[in-house]
Amino acid sequence: MSARWEADGHRFDVSNPDKVLYPGSGYRKQDVMDYYRSVAEVMIAHSRGRPLTLRRFPDGIGDGGFFQKEASDYFPDWIRVVSVPQRGARGVVHHVVVDDAATLLYLAGQACLEFHLGLSTVDDLERPVLVVLDLDPPEGTGLTELRQVTRRMCERFRDAGLDPHVQTTGGRGFHVAAPLRAEREFDEVRADLRELAEEAVRDEPRRLTTEQRKDQRGDRIFLDTNRNAYGQTAIAPYSLRARPGAPAATPLDIDELGRAEPQSYGLANMARRLAQKSDPWADLTERR
Repeated sequence: MSARWEADGHRFDVSNPDKVLYPGSGYRKQDVMDYYRSVAEVMIAHSRGRPLTLRRFPDGIGDGGFFQKEASDYFPDWIRVVSVPQRGARGVVHHVVVDDAATLLYLAGQACLEFHLGLSTVDDLERPVLVVLDLDPPEGTGLTELRQVTRRMCERFRDAGLDPHVQTTGGRGFHVAAPLRAEREFDEVRADLRELAEEAVRDEPRRLTTEQRKDQRGDRIFLDTNRNAYGQTAIAPYSLRARPGAPAATPLDIDELGRAEPQSYGLANMARRLAQKSDPWADLTERR
């Protein structure tokens, strides 16, 4: 069984639209595609021009899924694919770039639930346009504490001359991100962010850590700076997550932090949110 979809003048078939991809909620591939159609405009504004890594779940989230960087040979020729050199290895990876709704929906029809974006654009792969700090709390961390730490990290971003933007991850924590003018290379940006995080740890050593090994973190919140490197990715704004209930990474106004949880929004309620509130990250490019 298949269904015919059309977007941006392109037509494509979607197999098994009634296949359940979120067993606990009963959400089908059709529901996932309807979700991505509802967020296409705001999501593409953030994905345009950036190399994409897919996380696909052909048999649903209970089956593990897989990450995919190299574009499949069978993808339609109207999908934009760019060559990204590998650092430390020979050859290139051919990444998809989501510049339009047709590409987004086609990939959703291929059971891509999660969209992970590079932090630079394909026009200048060496210099990021976004810096991202991932606040990863251990099990049992109270929401009040997590929010407090997120606010303080926003203050540290401001003190460093950055413009902080907050996003729920759809997982356990929050991201604090800031737009950049693509003037510095990844290694320099990551080193500066690492210094900012380590300063926070020195001020609150019992609450925060930059320790890479999980068994050394204890009950402290991990300030993860690792995704700020060439070839690394961050979850795209408005991307679903492969977690029970189909939560989504969701940009927030900072004043929303007091009532938001890492999994506040997703497939069930994102359309309603966007009908009531414009994208809090809409000005991201202008504020670099």
